[in-house]
Amino acid sequence: MKALLQRVSEARVTVDGESVGDIGRGILLYVGCATGDTEAIAAALAERVLTYRLFADGTGRMGKSLMDVGGELLVVSQFTLAADVTKGRRPDFSTAMPPGDARRLVDFFCALCMDRVRVATGRFGADMQVQSVNDGPVTFLLEEPKRSPT
Repeated sequence: MKALLQRVSEARVTVDGESVGDIGRGILLYVGCATGDTEAIAAALAERVLTYRLFADGTGRMGKSLMDVGGELLVVSQFTLAADVTKGRRPDFSTAMPPGDARRLVDFFCALCMDRVRVATGRFGADMQVQSVNDGPVTFLLEEPKRSPT
């Protein structure tokens, strides 16, 4: 799984002119699921996102997490993050998880996060317009590697 985090002062997702999710201070998170991603991987990524230190701690350093600052999370499913872009000039989406499986995994990810912070979402599979005020700008790409069964 890949997650693109953007620290924002506010963000909103609209579909057909209707607001479907919005947050104040927090993280706008684009999530991409690839074939082979599991609930264990999603859980590990959720923990990283919630505890990743990207907010100022008062000393001029990024020392506080989303949970530390009481921030909000806006999750937008973004299958293009799962594309293989290593060759040529066109993305290869053969590594992306099938839509039904990806939706279940993103829902699972969101449910884990909802236990700890306020979570808003986009609409899976819809043509979404995303607006945000990037704070910093601060943007990180996190990736949870596949784990071999033990």
